Amino acid sequence: MVTEKNLETAAYGETIITEGRKFPQFLAAFFATIAALVVGISLAWTSPTFPIYKRENLLTTEQRGWISSLLSIGALFGALTAGMIVDRFGRKLSLLLLGFPTLAAWALLSFSTSVDALYAARAIIGYCSGATSVAVNLYTSEIAENSVRGKLGTFYQLQITVGILYTYIAGIADNVQIISIICGVTPIVFMVCFVWMPESPAYLVSKGRDEEARRVLRWLRGPDYQHEVELSLMKHSMEQQKKNQAGFMDVISDKVILKAFVLSLGMMVFQQLSGVNAVIFYSGQIFESAGSSLSSQAASIVIGVVQVLATYCSTLLVERTGRRFLLLLSDSVMAICLIVLGGYFHYKEQNVDLSTWGWVPLVSLSLFIVVFSLGFGPIPWIIMGEIVPSNLKGISSSLGAGTSWILAFVVTKYFENLELAFGSAGTFWLFAGICVVGTLFVYTLLPETKGKDIETILDELGGKKPELQLYDTKN
Repeated sequence: MVTEKNLETAAYGETIITEGRKFPQFLAAFFATIAALVVGISLAWTSPTFPIYKRENLLTTEQRGWISSLLSIGALFGALTAGMIVDRFGRKLSLLLLGFPTLAAWALLSFSTSVDALYAARAIIGYCSGATSVAVNLYTSEIAENSVRGKLGTFYQLQITVGILYTYIAGIADNVQIISIICGVTPIVFMVCFVWMPESPAYLVSKGRDEEARRVLRWLRGPDYQHEVELSLMKHSMEQQKKNQAGFMDVISDKVILKAFVLSLGMMVFQQLSGVNAVIFYSGQIFESAGSSLSSQAASIVIGVVQVLATYCSTLLVERTGRRFLLLLSDSVMAICLIVLGGYFHYKEQNVDLSTWGWVPLVSLSLFIVVFSLGFGPIPWIIMGEIVPSNLKGISSSLGAGTSWILAFVVTKYFENLELAFGSAGTFWLFAGICVVGTLFVYTLLPETKGKDIETILDELGGKKPELQLYDTKN
């Protein structure tokens, strides 16, 4: 297999690609991931608004369940069709175009009281969120140098957490229309900021627009960077991908590739079945049910702040500690938090006086969000891009995002039903058990991928011992 390093050595001898400027790359990634902030707002909108709907008896339990879960259903279809959209219209234009239906859907949420309109709005926002989850991660990975790709890859999850916090703060208004208007202006902010950013250079090369790609690389990397080297590497990589076009049969016929797919999809399964979206969607109600001394709004804001800070820490740690360690830490501590939270609700359901223990749900959920944001929030998306060959990443991205969103639908749609069937304690213990299984899954099957190229990772998945790499894989 020809790697970028092999090609660079073969084509340029001892030439070393100098490090480009980082600020333009960070700026473009930041503005692109404002779209992820909008996704985070959409995910969390139910947390401040559902208690209002419930208090004013405007929606039934079944209707609230559908309003929550329709976002995930729409996102599933958005994720599955995103590859076709971004390949036809480009990463930048696709993201900008998705902003318009998102804005229209927020207008529906803000000014319509019809249940059917709420259903339609959530489905539209869901579709745009699913397509965004693919397009943003693709754009960010394609504008970044190898040395900052992992760090920029965490921006998506970081912006989602900022969006969630933004929604929690908007909830102080205690009015559905005002909350929705405050949330609904963010697609405008995204479009105004991102319209000034360049298209992905990889997309431009794929369309034969080499001169535009050269200008974009000059803007992203700076005038002293060896643009021609990277441009040649891009063109060679795309020629190889065209020669090695692969489909689903190529996945199931190769044991190593199949294992890589199982691992990448497994990460998404355990990410969603940890119950994280239920915690986000229903955090306000969880605190109300727990009888916490903090108001549900205040508790949700505290959790949101903690989540943002923890995800930011992940951007600093992911290239230092490695993926595997953070995933193991994340899932094992999430299991402990859910066990403790389940115990709290168990004793509460037994009518035990817990008036002095109102801090337990806040601490448990805050710690749960911290460790999720450190590991199982951002890293599964990074892993999926690292262990799958480039000619299969289109299939992998669609399946991974689709799996994530369909499981998010299942969890959010049936969370309240699970509570009715098993009680709050049983529901949280169920999620804790899944986290334990997820920890064992990572421990027994997933190799460390930090600093390794795709050849080395696939060799390890196939049972070969890793060889010493004689070059800096960051460059």
